[in-house]
Amino acid sequence: MSIMQTIWEKARQDKKRIVLPEGNEKRTVKAAEIIKREGLAEVVLIGKREEIEATAKEVGANIEGVEIIDPVLSEKFDTYAEQFYELRKSKGVTIEQAREIIKDEIYFGTMMVKMKDADGLVSGAIHSTGDLLRPALQIIKTAPGMSIVSSCFVMEIPNKQYGEDGLMLFADCAVNPNPTAEELASIAIATANTGKVLCGIEPRIAMLSFSTKGSAKHELVDKVVKATEIAKEKAPHLMIDGELQLDAAIVPKVAELKAPNSTVAGKANVLVFPDLQAGNIGYKLVQRLANAEAIGPICQGFAAPVNDLSRGCSIEDIINVVAITAVQAQGINL
Repeated sequence: MSIMQTIWEKARQDKKRIVLPEGNEKRTVKAAEIIKREGLAEVVLIGKREEIEATAKEVGANIEGVEIIDPVLSEKFDTYAEQFYELRKSKGVTIEQAREIIKDEIYFGTMMVKMKDADGLVSGAIHSTGDLLRPALQIIKTAPGMSIVSSCFVMEIPNKQYGEDGLMLFADCAVNPNPTAEELASIAIATANTGKVLCGIEPRIAMLSFSTKGSAKHELVDKVVKATEIAKEKAPHLMIDGELQLDAAIVPKVAELKAPNSTVAGKANVLVFPDLQAGNIGYKLVQRLANAEAIGPICQGFAAPVNDLSRGCSIEDIINVVAITAVQAQGINL
């Protein structure tokens, strides 16, 4: 069974309410029909009912039983506007401005998640990443103990030689260009949680560098060493080690030579890259050269799950990201 099949099964076991603020977008409407039929989540389409129903008719989607909410007509509109005003008044937002902002489908959907009227949100088919992250950072904010929002990819590698029978998590490959040591530690802890919740693995986290255990001296190495120390202090229950070169992290024979006393070296299943350049290059190398399935980017570190789509996404992509978001919501308090 592939990792996405496993995630679908997990999503079905405890159905969550997931908001799709791009409610009248064609792929999203078709995806909503399939998500409902497959029992992956209870989806909520945000937008004007007549527009959404017209789109459903155009694409041949049966959305009977799928909830539709028009922000302006919602009984929760005033409550959400007032709550948003309370959250942002220190930034100069007036109640009048708050009421205008909450008319926006993404802001309304994000307030649904904040007020626990929904469990998660997926957007990005027609909006930019900034359009998604801005309200999420303003309203939902980061989870306790998290200093940063980050991303990871779940990598499913066909030859199954490395990681957890071929399953690995790579972070951060999409969001933070040059994280500090503190931020790198948060990324490691968040990715470990993603591995547990989504993939059901016991994470073994390698903090990657071009040095292994002091083999090289440089300020870039110092950052990874410091990040490892911080992560161990914040999450002493996790198996985490660094700094490790990639081969020392995943190849047992190399680990025996370079880091013989490590509980992670040679068998890491979570790889934390020192910066975005390394992470982005790394996941694409494995995806292309090892013919790996790269699932993501998956957002992590928020107090409630929010995930981004590519504007070139397929209907299948939307379905899968909703399933991922639903499973993240199941594990948000773990």
